[in-house]
Amino acid sequence: MNSVLLMTTARLLISILLLFAIFLLVRGHNAPGGGFIAGLVVASAVGLYALSFDIRSARSLLRLHPSTYIGGGLFIAVLSAVPAMFSGDPFMTGIWVDFTVAGEVVKIGTPLLFDLGVFFVVVGMVTIALLWLAEEEG
Repeated sequence: MNSVLLMTTARLLISILLLFAIFLLVRGHNAPGGGFIAGLVVASAVGLYALSFDIRSARSLLRLHPSTYIGGGLFIAVLSAVPAMFSGDPFMTGIWVDFTVAGEVVKIGTPLLFDLGVFFVVVGMVTIALLWLAEEEG
């Protein structure tokens, strides 16, 4: 599509969608949201980019092949279970660590790491499907 209005709006919306995905990802281990929804938001941003520009540009936006995101996400999700195994807790038990940032205590745990893995798997799977459908149509 060669719509200047769509291309300009897409550039703005994509940056907003990516920031919103980061918010959902970080918020998700304590409240609704998380890796799955954040991955869907990023994949929809890639789909919007493919619709606005072309498929080749959308693939270059990802920097890596989507299957690499799937493998990396699975690795990160499995890695999130390792700390519980070494501490003697049951498999996939959340382990939390307190950090002090600017005088405020921030708790970061393995559920965030698991959400990050889910995020990458969803981004990879959905972008593979979206880009495949876009190629079939074009």
